[in-house]
Amino acid sequence: MLFNSLTFVVFFVVVVTAYWSIHSWTARKNLLVTASYIFYGAWNPPFAALLFSTTAMDFWLGRQIAKAKDQPSRRAWLVGSVCMNLSMLGFFKYGNFLLENFQWLLARIGIIYHPPHLDILLPVGISFYTFHSLSYTLDIYRGVLQPTRSLRDFILAVSFFPQLVAGPIVRAGDFLPQLVRPPGLRIGQFMWGLLLMTLGLFEKIVLADTMLAGSADRIFGYAGPLVALDSWLGVMAFAGQIFFDFAGYSTCAIGAALCLGFHLKDNFRFPYAAIGFSDFWRRWHISLSTFLRDYLYIPLGGNRVGWTRAAINLVIVMFLGGLWHGAAWTFVVWGLLHGFYLVIEHASRALVGERAWTGNFAVKLLL
Repeated sequence: MLFNSLTFVVFFVVVVTAYWSIHSWTARKNLLVTASYIFYGAWNPPFAALLFSTTAMDFWLGRQIAKAKDQPSRRAWLVGSVCMNLSMLGFFKYGNFLLENFQWLLARIGIIYHPPHLDILLPVGISFYTFHSLSYTLDIYRGVLQPTRSLRDFILAVSFFPQLVAGPIVRAGDFLPQLVRPPGLRIGQFMWGLLLMTLGLFEKIVLADTMLAGSADRIFGYAGPLVALDSWLGVMAFAGQIFFDFAGYSTCAIGAALCLGFHLKDNFRFPYAAIGFSDFWRRWHISLSTFLRDYLYIPLGGNRVGWTRAAINLVIVMFLGGLWHGAAWTFVVWGLLHGFYLVIEHASRALVGERAWTGNFAVKLLL
């Protein structure tokens, strides 16, 4: 069920009307859980069971982490959660990719191997809800979140339908506190939510799909030579398409959540106005970049270690960030390039000094 479909419009109107008509907060949460699983199951019902199993296991593992009496036990339970989540994500999203590359590698050394065709169907939104669920056990392990006693609340935190299939990545620690008390219906907030949904759908349907996608496809699909202007127009059209496609969905999700009384964090803040790659990743897909920063980059040592180690950490994080976007070498290369760009930028800042860097006339002009 896509946001830009009549089915979703009808679904959303019914859910919102029923939600604000119910006075019991418990009944409202039950309604949202049911609606979220209907929303997800409308695409492929069996995969709703996969979503539930991931959620239930992390709920139980979170309690085990909190109850563990020593650090090795806590770490062991956390490793169990990480392995479970990443193994499911790895199988469904990267299974065929890894198998094909393994076959290619064997062929390079003269071994002919014909693996079985797995025909793996990728569950929609698995990259997002895996991180939703994983943030819960990670935050409990880090000591910044106490495990919730309500399985229903955690199910809702992971499966809340506005952010379930296309983000933003919502951490359990940000969403669970909003389930303690029922939100009140505020007309101004509700209208702002509808406005954001309208803006998001406009970005997705009109700008991304109608105005920019066709131009980008025609230019990149053209078999003959292109003049420089056409090439640049194609690049700009594609850049606009991916931004409005992704940001449009995120804006729509934030608006839909707001109509139900929930607050989701911004996911894009004018990324193409960034003055460097570090600034870009503070503006682009913020929920992913902060997730990778807090749960991967900082635990690896961040920039508190030597310069060489910090540079390696950046490349590792961006490599995995690129791979998260898709199972293809293009995403891997894209992630590695951004990692190297960040390393070069950090080295340049260290070489000329932060004051000289930010005092540059061009930077001041952009600021």
